[in-house]
Amino acid sequence: MTSPNRWRRPATVTAAVIACVSLGSGVASADSTFWGGKPGADGAGDSYYPQDGNGGYNVDDYNLAVDYDPAARQLDAKEVISARATQSLSSFNLDLSGLTVDSVKVDGRTAKFTRGGEHELTITPARTIYVGQHFSTEIVYHGTPAPIDDPALGNNGWQYSASGGAFVAGEPKSASTWYPVNDTPLDKATFHLAITVPDEWGVIANGKERGTRKGPKGTTHVWSEDTPAVPYMTTVAIEKWEFDRTKLSNGTPVVNAYAPGTSDATKAAEGRLPEIIDFLSSKFGPYPVDAAGGIFLAEPIGFSLETLSRPIYSGRAGNIGTIVHENAHQWYGDSVAVKNWKDVCLNECFASYATWLWDEAKSGVDLKTKYLAAVNSASATFWNSPGNKLYDMGAGREFTAVYSKGPMALHALKNTIGAPAFDFVLKTWPTLHRNGNAGFKEFQKYVELVSHKNLQGFFDAWFYVAGKPAPEYLYPGDLGKS
Repeated sequence: MTSPNRWRRPATVTAAVIACVSLGSGVASADSTFWGGKPGADGAGDSYYPQDGNGGYNVDDYNLAVDYDPAARQLDAKEVISARATQSLSSFNLDLSGLTVDSVKVDGRTAKFTRGGEHELTITPARTIYVGQHFSTEIVYHGTPAPIDDPALGNNGWQYSASGGAFVAGEPKSASTWYPVNDTPLDKATFHLAITVPDEWGVIANGKERGTRKGPKGTTHVWSEDTPAVPYMTTVAIEKWEFDRTKLSNGTPVVNAYAPGTSDATKAAEGRLPEIIDFLSSKFGPYPVDAAGGIFLAEPIGFSLETLSRPIYSGRAGNIGTIVHENAHQWYGDSVAVKNWKDVCLNECFASYATWLWDEAKSGVDLKTKYLAAVNSASATFWNSPGNKLYDMGAGREFTAVYSKGPMALHALKNTIGAPAFDFVLKTWPTLHRNGNAGFKEFQKYVELVSHKNLQGFFDAWFYVAGKPAPEYLYPGDLGKS
């Protein structure tokens, strides 16, 4: 690990001027922030989940050393967070649900800390952290992780399997159930994990395997995810796995982990992963992540999830359609993450439409017929429900119409702007925003730029309001021809 750059408070006006010049004119204009640290915000300001995430810094890397005892459900961990201050900080917050914090150090110096609210861990370092400064936070903690109950999806975060193992899955939040984190899509970071479990257990996580080593407490499994990840995309799963290791055609490592009892049909479906990724690459551009594979649970949880590089699948969801959907997210949702949760159509509408494209290419499904059947069978309740909006649908409604109305809207868009322009957008959008974040209205502007069309009426009809689109938007292009 690179040692953090440590700044000293300027002792003279001359030193202060030099420091400000070296940081650029933007810092000089923010002298009150530079000279006097202030508390970082205790939330990232999302309109749906305003207290999730924090302000005042950006994380570069999470590095976790974890001991986990499945029999006792006891987790003991030390975490090192590498970050950069975006304001001068007298204190800053992290998100942590439950668990007990034992000690905190910032740049090697003991720091004070308090707990508050549902998940706030407030840290006061011994010295002010100055804007632009790279700093390191070491947190030692322990406890029995507990999931977050979601009224729609059930448990999110750290969960327990019937076998005695454990796994992490959840959206919009899950990481805070097992490590202190800046829990917002706006702060991507690399993720490194060394987890020690008894020898009889296996471990799978994000990214690449970096080896194992035996010790007095069991076997330590080391994983490295060097593609920046949103926190909810990080995972670990502990089970008596059956592993399957291969590579994509470009050499990207593939690791699949199957829980005991996984069906041959599920294994055969995942065996087509290289074909699936090649197909998605032909539609969305080069595969944007450093590893691939899947985590196949025995538990029939309420969802599967696009955890970065290695989606995690419910025990009842090991089928081609779900595998296509979750891997499409590696482009739409993971490599390019939302800016706000109201933008979630950028994740789910596109991953859902990917299954339409797969069915067209691999099973000869006529998408016009599929689209018209969906439109003709949709009820008035379907069109007029408040949750039918595809943008800013409201907290708790994010994961509803995006799976059904979402692909219909994208197919209508394709027939509005034409296949060449639509295909160009699908392939270039992930490249333009790779490893970053984007908002839905940015997507509209990009489509209008590519197609040379004013599409406000179309986007209003399909995305921004509930209700059945007018015929001109419901049957554009060839969709209106018999």
